[in-house]
Amino acid sequence: MQGIRTVNRALSSVLTLVGLIGAFVLMSAAPARAGENTFVEVTPNSAQAGSRVTIRANCDNDNNSRQSSVHSDAFGHVTLRPDKGFLTAQASIPRDKQAGDYPVDLRCENGQTASTTLTVLNMASPSKGPATGGGGTAGGRGTGSLLVLGGVALVGTAIALGMAGGRRRSGAGS
Repeated sequence: MQGIRTVNRALSSVLTLVGLIGAFVLMSAAPARAGENTFVEVTPNSAQAGSRVTIRANCDNDNNSRQSSVHSDAFGHVTLRPDKGFLTAQASIPRDKQAGDYPVDLRCENGQTASTTLTVLNMASPSKGPATGGGGTAGGRGTGSLLVLGGVALVGTAIALGMAGGRRRSGAGS
């Protein structure tokens, strides 16, 4: 019994110490400073050459009330304008842009910077679908025709049996 009390006291002391350390860490945490929320994002972050992307950024400047700019070798210079608390713009990737990863660099008027990466894809698009045939109508042993004939034979048999069964009942009752 004495051993259990000693373990409980030790456990209580450890938990109290952990709680005090946690409280100290929370109280000493510095508030967020200006510039910590600066970011730039490109949607979609992987895009086909010749398509448009949307750019959204945050410059931490008076609720993003001043325009800023981004630059990327994928699409050149673009001016971002205030839009619902963020800075936004759209950019077109040239059709002949080489595939690869391109940095997108944000430069805010307040001196803050941020960057992200845009992956440009340059995949050839097929002009029409592949010639794969029509399923059951594709060449071969004519299984499509056999299935149709089998279905017709089955329906014919069912009709014949139905008619034969109907005649017996009428004849048996008279």
